[in-house]
Formats: sequence, structure tokens, C-alpha cells
Amino acid sequence: AALRDPMTMERANLLNMAKLSIKGLIESALSFGRTLDSDYPPLQQFFVVMEHCLKHGLKVKKSFLGFNKSLWGPLELVEKLCPEAAEISASVRDLPGLKTPLRRARAWLRLALMQKRLADYLRLLITRKDLLSDFYETSALMLEEEGAVIVGLLVGLNVIDANLCVKGEDLDSQVGVIDFSLYLRNDVDDYRGNRNSQIASILDQKNYVEELNRQLNSTVHGLQGRVGSLEKSNLSPLGQLAIAKNNIIKLQEENQHLRSENSLILLKSQQQLEVTQGDVSVERDTYKQSRQGLDEMYNEARRQLKEECQLRQDVENELVAQVSMKQEMELAMKLLEKDIHEKQDTLIGLRHQLDEVKAINVEMYQKMQASDDEMKKKNNMISRLEEKTNQITATMKQLEQRLQEAERHRGSAEEGTRRFKLDFANKADSLQRRIEHREKQLQQLETDLKIERQWRQTLQKDLDREKDTVAQLSTEALQISALKKEFHRLQDENLQLKSVCGDQEQALEELGSKLSESKMKIEDIKEANKALQGGQVWLKDKDASRCKLCEKEFSISRRKHHCRNCGEIFCNGCSDNELPLPASPKPVRVCDTCHALLLQRCSSNAT
Repeated sequence: AALRDPMTMERANLLNMAKLSIKGLIESALSFGRTLDSDYPPLQQFFVVMEHCLKHGLKVKKSFLGFNKSLWGPLELVEKLCPEAAEISASVRDLPGLKTPLRRARAWLRLALMQKRLADYLRLLITRKDLLSDFYETSALMLEEEGAVIVGLLVGLNVIDANLCVKGEDLDSQVGVIDFSLYLRNDVDDYRGNRNSQIASILDQKNYVEELNRQLNSTVHGLQGRVGSLEKSNLSPLGQLAIAKNNIIKLQEENQHLRSENSLILLKSQQQLEVTQGDVSVERDTYKQSRQGLDEMYNEARRQLKEECQLRQDVENELVAQVSMKQEMELAMKLLEKDIHEKQDTLIGLRHQLDEVKAINVEMYQKMQASDDEMKKKNNMISRLEEKTNQITATMKQLEQRLQEAERHRGSAEEGTRRFKLDFANKADSLQRRIEHREKQLQQLETDLKIERQWRQTLQKDLDREKDTVAQLSTEALQISALKKEFHRLQDENLQLKSVCGDQEQALEELGSKLSESKMKIEDIKEANKALQGGQVWLKDKDASRCKLCEKEFSISRRKHHCRNCGEIFCNGCSDNELPLPASPKPVRVCDTCHALLLQRCSSNAT
């Protein structure tokens, strides 16, 4: 029944075609190059196969122009399922020339492949079968297991980089037919492949045979060499004797050649020794001069360090004194501020008292005005009474007694008024004196305040001056630290120079030891040659105490000279005969007996 179902067969065929297309695309991309463009045929066939897979089982929608199968509908759902796909959908909608749904769907597939997210988007799409049921039939490829298999195959396309131009490409005119010729096998190709494999196996056999022949030839050559060596070893004793004579003659010639080379080596070694001695003396003088200069520099740096240390100690002591002075000034400023605050409080109290005195004065002035008004009223009353008395003098004679009493009352009133005026004048004078005293105190306080302000300004100036001094001392301390760093750097350089001098002295010692060893070797060779020539033995230094010619004892000024031929010992005074050699820039001493070269020995028996 499954084989007779056309939808099942279509799904199987599309799955197989998807497998072949994806496999061929990956293999060709790996052989051709991982970056592909839109003109690559396997890539075009892949898009055609994917378009057929997405169109399988797609529902037909009715429109005004007829029936239409649109891929853009289900692909547009990916934007809702994955927010990251919104950028692709927006790009497809905004591209010019993509008006039909088919163009948009093809452009969407190409952009998703370039992002390497095509498998992820389709996986999210096939998981929502409830949404796909609106666009596909129940037996469509996207709703069955084949869709999940194709999505899994699409994951392998992430190894490919696609560089596709969607903007200017004509997506409507592309052929939607699958080219099966790309996936069919060719008999000629199979035959060529078999033939190539046979040729490769034949070439491998040929290489094996050649290698085997090469190994056999090497074995034959080795056997031939062994046969030749055996033939040479099986020669007759006469041949061996002739060979021995020839070897002796060769050895004699070689011995003569070695003697001549020995003499040349001796002359060259003496020249090199003189040159090296000159170089060593020059280097020693240079080293002594550099060491003397370094010692002077070290002494100068040490003296500067002592001076800087003493200067730093003085600066530190001065800084401590300045800090103590600053603390004392701060304490004095605090006490001065406290005294100023107390005087300000006193001044405020005096001002309050002055205000009270002013209020009392105002009150007394008001009372005085009231008394003046009352006196004026009384005077007016008296004037009226006098007028009345003048008018009614005739009628008021009977009231003379009352008038006399009134006059007495008036005198007492005037006396009280006079006393009141005297008391008020005395009180006003006392208050005026107190006000003047307070004003004098206020002026004195103001002068004290001015003096304290001036003192405070002078203290502030001294404090600013001390701050400048402290800043200058800090800069000097920084300079001292920089000088310290420079001194440490000079010490490091001195240590490096000392290490270099030590290395040079060690190198000179090693050079001297090597020269002495080479001279000893040359002496041993000479002694061996003498032994081979005549068996003559040099006389030991401890046995020879006098010169053989002049019979004088050897000393520091009269040195020993050996004849390398006869072994006799002469002093430097007797061996005056000198002969110039072609290879030596200086004449050398010769023996008076055998005219051979003399060798001078030092106390350590070194040549």
C-alpha cells in the first residue's frame, strides 16, 4: 500500500534527491573550494531540489488571478518563531525587484544559506506542525519524517561558505528542473577509474622492484669489497715486505715534512706569542687605565653620596624643625582664634549693654519731656489762676488764706521740680560718663583687634613662606632620590664592568695557559725529534750552574740558553751570535758549537 501511495513515493524520491544533491555539493565544494558563488551548478541544483521539497504537498490558494502555490507563506512564519530571522525577512521585503512570492522565497533561501542558519530555521518550522497544517497537506514532506531527515542533512552545509548576490539576480527566470546527469554514473568514467587504479598498482610494483634491485646492488658491492679486502690480505710475504719498505719510505718523507712544518710552526708560534704579548700588554695598560678611571669615578660617586646623605640629613633635620615650628604656629593660631572669639563675645556683651544704656536714656528723655509738659501745664494753670486772681481780687479777699496755702503748695511743687531736675542732671552726667568710658573701651578693643589682624596676616605670610620652603625641600628630596637612583645605576654599571674585567682577566689567564700548553707540546715534539735523530738528551737546569764557555755562574741577569741540537747550556752573554731567519722579524740566538737555535727557559722550565 505504501508503494502504491504516490505521495510516499514522491517523498522517498525527493529525500534521495536531497541526499544526492547535498552530498555532491559538499564533495564538490571541498574539492573546488569552500567559498561558492551563485553560478556554481551544484549549488543551483541544490536550490532547485530544496524548492521541490518545500513545494511538496503545498495547498493551493485561490486568488483573483487563479490558483497559486506560494512558498513565501510558510517561510514567513520563521520570523515569528525565531526573532533572529526578522532581519532576513526585512531584507527580502526591502530589496527592489522582489515583488512576487516566489522571488522572495528564493531570496530567503539564499540569505539563510549564507548565514549558515538554513537548517536551524527549517528545524523550528517543522516542529510547529500546527502552523504548517494551514499551508501543507497532511501527507506533505515537511509534515513527515523525511522533512526531519532533510533538515539533519542540511547541517552538513555549514562547512561551506556561500557568496551570493541576491540584489541584481533574476530569480524568476531560473529553471526549476532537476538535472539528473550530475548524479548518474558514467561507464567511461568507471573504466577510466579502473584503468587508473591498475596503472597505479603497476607503478607501485615497478617502484618495489627498483628498490629491491637497488638493495641487491648495494649487497653485491659490499660482497665485492669484502672479496677485494680478502685478496689484499692473502698477498705473499714479499709483497708485504715491499709494502712495508714503501711505508717506511713514506714515513721518512712524512717525518722530514713534519720537521720542516715543525720549524715553521715554531717560528709562527713565536711570532704569535710576541703579538699576543704586545696585545696583552696593551690590554693590561688599557685595563689599568679603565680601572683607575673607574676607581676615581667610584670614589667621586662615593664622596657625592656622602655629601648627598649629609645634605639629606640636614634637610630632614630642617624639615623636622619646620614641622615643629608649623605645629607651634598652628597652636598659636588656635589660641589666637580662641582669644579673638572671647573678645568678640565680650564686645557683643558690651554692645548689648550699650543698647540697654541707650534704651534707658531714651526712657529718661521721654520722662523728662513728660515732666516738661507737666510743668508747662502747671505754668499755664498758674497764669490762668493769676489772671483769675487779678480779675476777682475784689471778690476773693475772703480767700486770701486759701491763696496763701496755694502759694505754699506752689513753692513746695517748685522745690520738688528743682530737686527732680538736679537728680535728672546728675543721672544724665553719670550715664554720659559711662557711655564715654564704654566708647573708649570699644576703641581700645578695635585697636587690639586691628593689631591681632595684622599679627594674623604676618603669621599667614610666615606660614605661606614656610609652605614654599617645605615645597622646595620636597623638590630637593625628589632630586636626592633621583641622584640615589643614578648612584645605584652607576653601582650596577660598576659591578658589570668589574664582571667584564674579571671575565677578561680569566680569558687572559686561559689564553696564557693555552699558550704555555702549546709551547710545552712544541717542546715535547722537539725533544721527540731529537731523540729520533741522535738520542741526545738536554742537560737539566739544576745540574748546570755555570756557562760552558765563560764558566760564570747563572743569575737573573745572566740567563740560561739551551742549544736544541747539542743540548749545551750557555749564558746570554756568550750566545751573542745572532742569525736572521726569513720567517722571523727579529734575529734569533744560535749555538757557538753547532750553530743551532738556542731556546730560553724560565725558572718554571717552560719553553
